[in-house]
Amino acid sequence: MAKANKTTKVKVTQVKSLIGTIEAHRACVRGLGLKRIGHTVEVEDTPSVRGMINTVNYLVKCEG
Repeated sequence: MAKANKTTKVKVTQVKSLIGTIEAHRACVRGLGLKRIGHTVEVEDTPSVRGMINTVNYLVKCEG
């Protein structure tokens, strides 16, 4: 019998505009799946996603 793989999720919300930010930070926000201010997505809690969130921590709000 196989074990159920339980992945944790993180809610990420864009709270600031991308205008005036550097291109790498815009790419991180788009890579997280965010499209506009107030948009919220649920992403898996992996080290690569954590790094993207830490890079743009001044643009997003993270929960969970």
